Amino acid sequence: MRVHFDDILGKHMNNEIDEHGIEIEWMIYMSVWYGLLYVVVEGWKDLKLKDDAIDMLLKSKNTDLLRHYRNATFHYPRKHEYNDKRFENFYKETSTVEWIRKLNSELGRFFLEYHKNNN
Repeated sequence: MRVHFDDILGKHMNNEIDEHGIEIEWMIYMSVWYGLLYVVVEGWKDLKLKDDAIDMLLKSKNTDLLRHYRNATFHYPRKHEYNDKRFENFYKETSTVEWIRKLNSELGRFFLEYHKNNN
């Protein structure tokens, strides 16, 4: 999902797609990516995995914001509001973009190393 999200952003930056379709398309990819990333975070915690870099990132308040974002993405809303506060709260926090990319990268690093060392 991250790759598709980045592809859409790249096309937008190069003006390869029109403005009308961009918002919904990048929102879909971003929301699914973020939601699935939180599932990995849940597994990380449940399995009690350890890594200094990842554990430090997960101490951030952004982890809880990501959980709420995932819930807003995948759980049926009780209130039918277009602008869900759980999305807005995530976007308001200026550190979330850099944090989510770093978390994604560190989790990828960890699991690649784990796979390499256990095969």
